[in-house]
Amino acid sequence: MSGTIGVIGLGGMGGGIAGRLLETGHDVSVFNRTASAAAPFVAKRATLAATPGAAAAGGIVITMVANDAALEQMASGEGGFLAGLPQGGVHMSMSTISVALAKSLAERHAARGSHFVAAPVFGRPEAAGSGKLWIMVSGAAEAKARVRPVLEALSQGIEDLGESPEAAPTGKIAGNFMIAAATEAMGEAFALLAKSGVDTRAWHAMLSRSIFACPIYANYGRFILDRAFSPPGFKLSLGAKDIGLALAAGQEKQVPMPFASVLRDRFTASMAQGRADLDWTSIAVNALADAGLAETHG
Repeated sequence: MSGTIGVIGLGGMGGGIAGRLLETGHDVSVFNRTASAAAPFVAKRATLAATPGAAAAGGIVITMVANDAALEQMASGEGGFLAGLPQGGVHMSMSTISVALAKSLAERHAARGSHFVAAPVFGRPEAAGSGKLWIMVSGAAEAKARVRPVLEALSQGIEDLGESPEAAPTGKIAGNFMIAAATEAMGEAFALLAKSGVDTRAWHAMLSRSIFACPIYANYGRFILDRAFSPPGFKLSLGAKDIGLALAAGQEKQVPMPFASVLRDRFTASMAQGRADLDWTSIAVNALADAGLAETHG
């Protein structure tokens, strides 16, 4: 595959993506608002872009940023990637963004003769760095075909949700809602078991290899039991943002999401208690506290 791939946003996930692309032989241009974060990638032969637009000049640019506001900032103005992306270029948005912003970006790209592909991911930074992400994708067929080799370098599975730019972002929001719901459910179950004198680790080991045999229950349950909240794979503050996106999407489509409201309150309480920068699985701590158990109880 020819051409330089731009990566905007070099946090845990964006850094993992940039590193993986470099390891698989791609030419990579990187941009981060905190420029020092780019140094490890420049040392591995990435090009340091002075602006988001410069990162997009090669014709394909990936964004992996914290929220809608950050993505808007990278997109807009003379130095933004909307202006920097050449005709026929593809912007691949891989972070969790609102459905409204996905629609807006698709329209603005079309007006400039470029393409928007939504490609949000499931997986933690280590999965990004090893090419083991699960990716949902939606957008114009020709644009998706162009970025397919990039997606394959980063993933162990790709699910095409069609041409609507809103489809993959909606799928990602719904998926993150389900992960948060599973985390809350495990926290409550662990609290019940612990207060009843049941071995929570033995119980979790049995369920996560039988009727709940999947990565979320197995791995996230272990994070909760081990209190493995730092360093975070995904910050609690970002999980709170994503639950807000779920509620907003539900309101727009007139879909009641009562449990999302419960999760919003859990995340709000957790941030008020100082856990915004811990892993988002730390919302489970509140179930223990509500049951009168110490936070360190396993």
